[in-house]
Amino acid sequence: MLRQASRLFAGKRVAAFTPMRALSTSMPRFSSEKLTITLPETSFEMYNCEKPNLDVEVSKEELLDMYTKMTTMRRMEMTADSLYKAKKIRGFCHLCNGQEAVSVGMEAAITSSDHVITAYRCHGFTYLRGGTVESILAELMGRSTGISKGKGGSMHMFAESFYGGNGIVGAQVPLGAGVAFTQKYLENPSVTFALYGDGAANQGQVFEAFNMAKLWDLPCVFVCENNKYGMGTSDKRSSANTEYFKRGDYIPGIKVNGMDVLSVYRACQYAKEWTTSGKGPLVMELATYRYGGHSMSDPGTTYRTREEIQHMRSTSDPITGMKHILIENGVATEADLKAIDKEARKNVDDALKKAEAAPEPPLSSFHTHIYQAGSESSKTVRGREPNEIYHY
Repeated sequence: MLRQASRLFAGKRVAAFTPMRALSTSMPRFSSEKLTITLPETSFEMYNCEKPNLDVEVSKEELLDMYTKMTTMRRMEMTADSLYKAKKIRGFCHLCNGQEAVSVGMEAAITSSDHVITAYRCHGFTYLRGGTVESILAELMGRSTGISKGKGGSMHMFAESFYGGNGIVGAQVPLGAGVAFTQKYLENPSVTFALYGDGAANQGQVFEAFNMAKLWDLPCVFVCENNKYGMGTSDKRSSANTEYFKRGDYIPGIKVNGMDVLSVYRACQYAKEWTTSGKGPLVMELATYRYGGHSMSDPGTTYRTREEIQHMRSTSDPITGMKHILIENGVATEADLKAIDKEARKNVDDALKKAEAAPEPPLSSFHTHIYQAGSESSKTVRGREPNEIYHY
């Protein structure tokens, strides 16, 4: 296993952060001038460690990049919502509307040499880690141009240094600890963020991963994306202790305002510095909120009120919050932001047309991509029945 992991990580280099723009060349250019923005005192709550500096240094271009990504992500998820309702997406589909600050803030703080693994609300992470909107929508619709060749669907999307998209509750957490073990074993100066929801926070394997990570002081950040409801159950009903950032016990923790992209950005910078400096793992709780149900089959209103959802939309929306920061700091005007919104809508709509036009994967491909090339123990794969045999 270590030899396989060594091949996986071999040649990895720490790359500088490069903003990923979704804007056309006709859009206005924005300055790389740095700003210092001071976060509210309430942005962080700490457990057995010191609070990060509340001053965030970020360029105007990076701020616009975060806004663009969140806007694109929101539009992509709204498109997926419509496709599901039109029965063009079948099976499971978990959207991240309302939680855009989590993935965008995290991605802005790390590099392509750092690693991320998450649960099934993964479309946004896939996009930020290098997937295209077209490849994500195509995957959701089961098309051959999908990022997993149309054979994975909503919960199984992968990209460089991104390990999904995992459908078994909490199972990605020990996998993330394993990735971090490889990083330490190979002396790779990078970090793994292993994300799980509040609904998975009581899984035994989560605490087993905590234990091993601390024993070996692995560069792993265990991130609880607390959106208040595990499926249809409030965290207050499912957990005797809802202070998830303190659940590591012997591992320090930080609770972050997960609806503010700059708070997430600063917290993830802090977490990377902490873990890669040899201090061991960290537990992070991102207090966030999903606007929709647990999945598309859940209306999301039987266990919470519409008023609660509307209150969160009107007071804590991450995109609206970033919009205020951009305007108040003179980074962009209302007209600039409307142009970005329009461009994001066009990009997603164009990606949708291409995804819909793509064919479904051929039946002959259904037994492929089971093993890594060269690791097959046999040249045949059994199908659904004993007499159904496929040959490589």
